[in-house]
Amino acid sequence: MRTSYPFDAGPLVQPVDGRAVREFARRLRAEGRVTSMFGSPQAIIGFVVAGVVLLIVGSSFLSVIAGIVFALARSNGVAAAVAALVPTVVVIGAIALAVVLIIRAVQGSAERWYRLDGFARANGMTYVPQFGSPGLPGMIFSQGRSRQSTDLVRGDRPRFVEFANYRYVTGSGKNQTTHKWGYVAVKLDVPLPHIVLDATGNNGLFGSNLPLTFDRDQRLSLEGDFDRYFSLSCPAGYERDALYLFTPDIMARFIDNAAALDVEIVDDWLFLYAKRDFSTLDPATWAWLFSVVGALLDKLAQWARWRDERLGDAPTHAAHAAAAASALPLSGSSPPGATAVPFAVPAASLRPPPGVAAPGRRLKRGVPWVAVVVFGLIGLFWLIAQTGFLGLFFR
Repeated sequence: MRTSYPFDAGPLVQPVDGRAVREFARRLRAEGRVTSMFGSPQAIIGFVVAGVVLLIVGSSFLSVIAGIVFALARSNGVAAAVAALVPTVVVIGAIALAVVLIIRAVQGSAERWYRLDGFARANGMTYVPQFGSPGLPGMIFSQGRSRQSTDLVRGDRPRFVEFANYRYVTGSGKNQTTHKWGYVAVKLDVPLPHIVLDATGNNGLFGSNLPLTFDRDQRLSLEGDFDRYFSLSCPAGYERDALYLFTPDIMARFIDNAAALDVEIVDDWLFLYAKRDFSTLDPATWAWLFSVVGALLDKLAQWARWRDERLGDAPTHAAHAAAAASALPLSGSSPPGATAVPFAVPAASLRPPPGVAAPGRRLKRGVPWVAVVVFGLIGLFWLIAQTGFLGLFFR
């Protein structure tokens, strides 16, 4: 992300050396940076059990087919025996195809790691293949279980930025769902109030695609066309602070560059979300993401000046500073042995410290009433159908 590193997508598409790819994957596994297929006792036990079952079933199947083939060869001739071999050939072919697909998948993962690592280094960044439970404060990182970030591309100039894919699982059994996200995490200079920009362009049938719903009383309407692209939520009482942060020029940057992304500001982080992979081998995706972050970075510096007046009583601070200053002897009239302070009290010392008061740190949760009503009606219709009540009207 530094000016000395022009955008270079070459490693994503240029031919690679197969031996270099295999050596890179071997090194990643040796360093523990990726999980091996046999990286846990449970995985080893699973492979052993699957192998034993496949061996027993395959041996039994082949034994039965062999008996049928020999019997048909003696009674009905060679043609019948050959016909009996067809199922065997199909089964063997299916097993061979499965083995080939597994090998190609493993090789494809290794090549992906190699290419993304080369892309990161070419652009002055670093690559991390996997990171379990990242623990970031954004809303998607506290959902479900089996949380994992993958294909992380990180840079720290001029500020820390991380591009990655993210997965978590909810439900169990037949109702288990794997949720897939792409995110960009940008480190801010100071903690800011919890603010969410819900992009209207990616909402679904039941409204927002975000995993959390926030109280509608926290919705803030901004000037211009901003509300056409984003629904902004901020904690009650922090409306003026949101207006201070989202000046017209910053709103224009978000509309022009990030209208397809959901945005969350929480603590000292800015997150960009979408329900798609961000860290891919597609140069166009990376060019878009780099342009989005680049367009926002020079505006984020304005936010470093924000302070939450609720953290300190500014007049009280000023009164204490004035009293202390009046007690100091003036230069040129100091009594013998006294030393005058040769500098003035800086204005910055009268401001509250960086941080956010408790009411502004998190938005209040809400209830997705549209989804509740729709699913409630579906459930009511199903219940009525099960009782046979509808049969009174449809005979």
